[in-house]
Amino acid sequence: MEDIEGYVHSVETGGSVDGPGLRYIVFVSGCPLRCLYCHNPDTMKMKRGEKTSAYKLLKDVASYRTYFQTGGGGLTVSGGEPLAQPQFLKTLLWGAKQMGVHTAVDTSGYLGKKVDEELMDLIDLFLLDIKSWVPATYKHVTGVEVEPTLEFAKRLAAEKKEVWVRFVLVPGLTDAQENIEGIAKFVSELGNVTRVDVLPFHKMGENKWDELGMKYQLNDTEAPSHEQTEAARDTFRKYGLNVH
Repeated sequence: MEDIEGYVHSVETGGSVDGPGLRYIVFVSGCPLRCLYCHNPDTMKMKRGEKTSAYKLLKDVASYRTYFQTGGGGLTVSGGEPLAQPQFLKTLLWGAKQMGVHTAVDTSGYLGKKVDEELMDLIDLFLLDIKSWVPATYKHVTGVEVEPTLEFAKRLAAEKKEVWVRFVLVPGLTDAQENIEGIAKFVSELGNVTRVDVLPFHKMGENKWDELGMKYQLNDTEAPSHEQTEAARDTFRKYGLNVH
């Protein structure tokens, strides 16, 4: 496959939460969403990243392959939004599969229509971020509509692709029971979701917003308590889901 250049924010060579085992994680730049709680706002604009050759990255992946494959790890492409650069993503994943490396893509699903069958076949695991269920809440949180994400989730189910769903619990924003219950019910009916991660909101990226001259709207929002987080997880468990 022809080498492709893409915009990359950073890489992490020992990730442990973005897929099974130890992961080599490529964080790409560019994202159509404008999530209020985004902790990497510097990835929103594609050209803030560094233009990088896919083959150059794959050589680095190869140098770590023995290290991360020992524990069933692999390559995860995150962001930003990986589907904003589909050809670059395809080249990276094709190279990984040539090396026998497990692949995962962390996506909001909003650009799911950019996933053709060739790209779909290269992805072993989708980390699907479902930000909210209530349409008005989703639009407020992300700036875009929820429907493309839900349609993509249904397509992944139809194609029997493994999915881990991720949901960020933000007090006063995404924590309404209707919102949590809606996601839980929807996800439980798909049949291909092997794990749900309920992630408590944090403000670790707040300083990045300031540095970029962007207004951070959640200054006064506190992280959810342990009890609030466990209550949300229990809602997902109620629907028979494997929750972390």
